[in-house]
Amino acid sequence: MKAEAISLTNVRKSFDSVVAVDDLNLIVYKEEIFGLLGPNGAGKTTLIRMIMDILRPDSGNVRILGRPIRNEDKELIGYLPEERGLYARQNVFSTLIYFGRLKGLDKRRAQQQAEMWLERLEMTEVRDRKVMELSKGNQQKVQLIAALIADPEIVVLDEPLSGLDPVGARTITNLIRDLAAAGKTVLVSTHQMELVETICQRVLMIYKGQSVLYGDLDEIKRQYSDNTVLVRSTADYSKCHLITRHTPFNGCMKVYLKDGAEPRDLLVWLMETGSTITSFEQATMPLEDIFVRIVEERK
Repeated sequence: MKAEAISLTNVRKSFDSVVAVDDLNLIVYKEEIFGLLGPNGAGKTTLIRMIMDILRPDSGNVRILGRPIRNEDKELIGYLPEERGLYARQNVFSTLIYFGRLKGLDKRRAQQQAEMWLERLEMTEVRDRKVMELSKGNQQKVQLIAALIADPEIVVLDEPLSGLDPVGARTITNLIRDLAAAGKTVLVSTHQMELVETICQRVLMIYKGQSVLYGDLDEIKRQYSDNTVLVRSTADYSKCHLITRHTPFNGCMKVYLKDGAEPRDLLVWLMETGSTITSFEQATMPLEDIFVRIVEERK
């Protein structure tokens, strides 16, 4: 059985007459990269703040590492907020040491960690520059280092690729993977569907404070597929009784199956006809299309 890093049970939070999070349940397992999705105003930030114990729920339970969150548990969580939380007139190195000391590191350990992370992200040349002098991408990297400097068990990242160019985005994406491989739990809140599809195993989408999509990403994409298969083969598809239509698509054939027909049935037919099969995969709906479809349906 997988160990739970974060769990929310029937959590509700309102501000006056506005319900920000409504009876929400969530489990994030240890060592996984979990995606949190939702349009602006959906309740993602409120949810994160309850996980961080910045806000307390009106009802329901929040548990961290299998227990109700305690003050000392806050040191186990590294948080990258969407808003800039750096001291613009301070230099990079002293800023990072300050955040390390806030997380309980002694000065020497904070210096070691700051040096290690600056080197890892190839930023040693900016260590003595003021934060305000850095590009938006480098400011984002400094803020990420501040979230990681105390070696937290759980990492909460709100729009981690904000302000980054493609090279920087790839660096941080690989870093997120490395964190999970090193045993960290990573919760990523983002609008960037490509990032979620690239690195997340499971996702939660919330809309108006409610869960509208939750579970294994691959399974969700299969559920929203239109029963089509992408095939490269020598077959004459017009002779297949399993197909309603077929159209060229990105160098292969997109084959639409009849109701009740399964991709494996088509594969059997291809093999029985002696067709040469170069590639064969079930088509799935991109996460961005699923996201838009759900939001449009609930407006």
